[in-house]
Amino acid sequence: MEHPLYIYNTLTRKKEQFVPLHEPFVGLYVCGPTVYGDPHLGHARPAVTFDVLFRYLSYLGYKVRYVRNITDVGHLEADADDGEDKIAKKARLEQLEPMEVAHYYTVRYHQAMDALNVLSPSIEPQASGHIIEQIQLVEKILDAGFAYVSNGSVYFDVEKYDKAYGYGILSQRKIEDMVSNTRSLQGQDEKHNPLDFALWKNASPEHIMRWPSPWGMGFPGWHCECTAMGHKYLGDEFDIHGGGMDLVFPHHECEIAQARAAEEGRPMVRYWMHNNMLTVEGKKMGKSLGNFITLEEFFTGNHPKLQRPYSPMTIRFFMLSAHYRGTVDFSNDALEAASKGLLRLMEATTMLESLKASDKNSFDVTVYGKQLAEAMNDDLNTPSVIATLFDMVRMVHRIKNNEETLTQEALDQFKELLKTYCFDILGLANVAELSTTNPNREKAYAGAVDLLLDVRQEAKTRKDWGTSDKIRDYLKELGFTVKDTKEGAEWTLEV
Repeated sequence: MEHPLYIYNTLTRKKEQFVPLHEPFVGLYVCGPTVYGDPHLGHARPAVTFDVLFRYLSYLGYKVRYVRNITDVGHLEADADDGEDKIAKKARLEQLEPMEVAHYYTVRYHQAMDALNVLSPSIEPQASGHIIEQIQLVEKILDAGFAYVSNGSVYFDVEKYDKAYGYGILSQRKIEDMVSNTRSLQGQDEKHNPLDFALWKNASPEHIMRWPSPWGMGFPGWHCECTAMGHKYLGDEFDIHGGGMDLVFPHHECEIAQARAAEEGRPMVRYWMHNNMLTVEGKKMGKSLGNFITLEEFFTGNHPKLQRPYSPMTIRFFMLSAHYRGTVDFSNDALEAASKGLLRLMEATTMLESLKASDKNSFDVTVYGKQLAEAMNDDLNTPSVIATLFDMVRMVHRIKNNEETLTQEALDQFKELLKTYCFDILGLANVAELSTTNPNREKAYAGAVDLLLDVRQEAKTRKDWGTSDKIRDYLKELGFTVKDTKEGAEWTLEV
C-alpha cells in the first residue's frame, strides 16, 4: 500500500500502522447503545466515527466484519454492580415488559442511524440473546482461578489478576491508587475487594430479567457481553475494538481483563480506538442542565436550546468537521456554520455535472487524491479531508467560470474523487435523499419551485421586474436561494 493507514491505539497511546491479523479480512467490534431511551448525540458520535472507519476500510479493499452490539440486559444504573437494571427500571416506570422497552428504543435507534446515513453493521447481536456464551465465559474465568462465587453472584478477582497480568493497562491506572481512592460501599460486602466487578449477578425472585445458571437464577454483568460476543463473532483475537472514551474505564478495561483471564493471558484486541466526548454550549450534556437534546429534537428543532431544526446531514457534517479524538461543542452558531458549509459542498457536487472538458489541464488532479488519502490514512483526519474538499469546491467554480481547465479524462477523475470522498467515505448525502418525510413530497417541492421559476422567467421576459423580484424574495423567505446564471435560474434549499 503506497500510503499505509495509521490509527491511534489507546492501548499504546500512539499512532500505529494498521496491519490486519488475517488480511484482507478485518474484525471490528464497536460498543452499541443501551436501549432504554431515545438516541442522542452521545449515540451519534461513535456511530458516525466508526461508520467512517467501516466505509474507509471497505474502500481500501478490506473485507470487514463489523459487529456492533445492542445492550438490553445487565447494564445497571451508574454503571455499577448494584442497583436497578436501566431497562428494567424504564419498564417498571412505564408498566411494560423490559423487552418491549428494548425493542421500541432499538427501532428508534435504527431510525436515527438511518437518518444519519450510518451503514448497518455486519452483525448486531443482543446481550439477551447470548446468555449461554456469557455463562461459558464466566465458567472459563472461574476455572482459571480469577473469579469467585459469593451468595449466588460471581465476581472477578481484580487483585489476583493484577498480579498475573496487570490490571489498568488501557486506562493507565494503578491498582494501588484505585484501592486508596475506593471506599467500601453498603451492599458490596459479598465482594472480596471493592475493585472486583460482577461477572454474574444473583437475581431476586421479583427481578424480571433473569436466567438459570450454574450459580442460580441471575443475569450477566455488563462487561461480559462484549467479551463474549466479540469472541463468538470475531475470534479469540481480532483487529479493532471501538467505542466512546467514557468506556475506557471501567468497561473496556474489564473486557481486557476478562478476555486475558479466560485465554491464558492472550490479548483479545490489537487496536483500541476511542472517540472523544461532546458538549453543548461548553457544558457536558445532562438532563439537569436542560441541554440534553435527543437526535429527533435536533431534526425537528423541538427543544428550547435550538433556534431551528438541523438536518441529519448537518449533524453528521459538523461531527466530521472535528477529529474523532477531539471534543465537539454543539451550539446554534456552530451548527449554522456547518449547515452553510454543507450546502456549499452539496452545491458543488451538483454543479459537477454541468462542467465542460477542455483540451488541456491547468492543474494536477492527482494532488488532491494524494492529499485526501494522506488525511484519511493519518488516523481518519476528516477535518483535513473536508479542507481539501473545499479546495476542490473552489476549483469547481473556477472550472465553471472557465478560469481553470481539465481534459475529459482528468475531469472524470476529479468528479470521481470529489463524489467518492463526500458520499462513499464521509457518508454525506443530499438532505432530500435522506429526508424522513415522504420522498414524493420532496419531488413535489422541487416541481413547485421549478414552476415558480418558470413564471418568474416569463415575468422577466415581459420586463415585469416587480413580479420577478416578488417571486425571488418569497422563495428566499422560505429558505430557497435563487441564482441567475447564463443557463437560467438555479435554486438550492438551505439545509
